Amino acid sequence: MSISLSSLIFLPIWINMAQIQQGGPNEKEKTTPLKDLLSRIDLNELMKKDEPPFDFPDTLEGFEYAFNEKGQLRHIKTGEPFVFNYREDLHRWNQKRYEALGEIITRYVYELLESDCNLKKISIPVDATESEPKSFIFMSEDALTNPQKLMVLIHGSGVVRAGQWARRLIINEDLDSGTQIPFIKRAVDEGYGVIVLNPNENYIEVEKQKMHKQSSSDGTDEPAGKRERKDKVSKETKKRRDFYEKYRNPQKEKEMMQLFIRENGSPEEHAVYVWDHFIAQAAAENVFFVAHSYGGLAFVELMIQREADVKSKVTAVALTDSVHNVWHQEAGKSIREWMRENCCNWVSSSEPLDTSVESMLPDCPRVSADAKYLGNCCSSTLGFLWITWPGSSIII
Repeated sequence: MSISLSSLIFLPIWINMAQIQQGGPNEKEKTTPLKDLLSRIDLNELMKKDEPPFDFPDTLEGFEYAFNEKGQLRHIKTGEPFVFNYREDLHRWNQKRYEALGEIITRYVYELLESDCNLKKISIPVDATESEPKSFIFMSEDALTNPQKLMVLIHGSGVVRAGQWARRLIINEDLDSGTQIPFIKRAVDEGYGVIVLNPNENYIEVEKQKMHKQSSSDGTDEPAGKRERKDKVSKETKKRRDFYEKYRNPQKEKEMMQLFIRENGSPEEHAVYVWDHFIAQAAAENVFFVAHSYGGLAFVELMIQREADVKSKVTAVALTDSVHNVWHQEAGKSIREWMRENCCNWVSSSEPLDTSVESMLPDCPRVSADAKYLGNCCSSTLGFLWITWPGSSIII
């Protein structure tokens, strides 16, 4: 039987509280300061002292995982799927490990977009200086020159980045379920130009610089005794600060600050920026959007800000579990009417794929998607885009 460090720390306090509570009313009043003290103690922070270091590999091989021929993430030695609870009763540590793996997978998907899908990585803002924060999108070689059709993909909110629909599906199911790759490959095969947005890459993180107050004098004119006393006080202060920091931040996690990317500081800003600098400049007569979750909201916001331009270029929009709300976003009547004619929203449902689903908000038709795998409605969404395209005789 093992007793954690936190239990040993609190044992005398708990015993003392039990003894006090056995007394009369006056004794119970004495517990108020103690209760106040306990209420200010963050048990989660205290438990961090028992955690192993957040020292994780930076490659899939380091984690001893790899994607097999089916696109499934499997352990190299055992062939088992990913295990979240690698260490029992250490949820925070397991979550940090999961996040570290997720960052590696993000880079892996970026590589696939370039190597398997033949997309180019394009830095934004297009006029960024060398020193300012930057983001990027991905485009096919013919994205701006294809005269007929252009496909634009927008993912949802959270940790996902360009090329992903859901990190959880990538890790727990396979690449086809959780990435945009099936959509991209199918679109390219059907002659679309492709642009992949990156709406969650809104800032870069840099470590906060520790600010130290500098003395207005270098102390050369101070008496030796006074300088010695100041040095002693400084050393004692540093010693106390280091002791406090050891318990406040035992993992030595860096304190970061965010530097936002110009004109791309939110998914909505990003969508408008990519429209203005790329999509609006594209030669394609027909532009098609596939937008998932918050990506649907970003598209509606784009319509509100660029209504005439969007209507003149966009032929159809396939939404998947979109969280847009035309009433809260104050979309005008003309936008709502356009969406009813040109948009369709595939929503999670137990009904068979493509079954009509009723909605309280009649902004656009809703049909059922596979309740578990977004990638399974790839053919349906692309088929809708083809059907909606004037002159198309192909149904995917």
